[in-house]
Amino acid sequence: AGIMKKAKELTVLCDAEVALIMFSTTGKCSEFLSPSLRMKDAYDRYQQITGINLWDSHYERMQENLSKQKELNCKLRKEIRQRTGEDELDDLSIEELRGLEQNLDESVTTVRNRKYHQITTQTETYRKKLRNVLETHNTLLREWDERFEEGLYTQVSHEGDYQSAVELANGGSHLVAFRLQPSQPNLHDVGYGLHDLRLS
Repeated sequence: AGIMKKAKELTVLCDAEVALIMFSTTGKCSEFLSPSLRMKDAYDRYQQITGINLWDSHYERMQENLSKQKELNCKLRKEIRQRTGEDELDDLSIEELRGLEQNLDESVTTVRNRKYHQITTQTETYRKKLRNVLETHNTLLREWDERFEEGLYTQVSHEGDYQSAVELANGGSHLVAFRLQPSQPNLHDVGYGLHDLRLS
């Protein structure tokens, strides 16, 4: 904390460009940069003054890593061509052919297991949806029956027609009776009575 405070004071009081990097014994990194300075600029100026190239070792490691990645990429592309039949298999030894066969068997097993998992998941989802639809359907049927029975009892109690109630009860829920109202004299003249109009 004291060194950080001194670095800030140097930046403000002396108008100096300060770059400070510290590592603790536990490996924790602490750094301070002047507001007008970037870390890359500090590295570049340090290299110019000291004549030490800080990026050579890093560049070499990057080149080594790039070479390994290229080699691995070529190997994987060759394996892909062999698996798809685009590359000749004549140059492969018995061990390499056995390894390729084992890899293909493992790939087929993985694809098959994934396919079965997808099928099982979709089947369970469709079964749940079907159960929900059936439950909703049964609930609506029960509500319809309850409402119909309530309407039937209300009609019987209001009308007081015992014969109509008996016929409705015997005919089930598909038989509905209509009573002619006195305000329709034309229908009475035609001859339609209570027992003549039925809707089933």
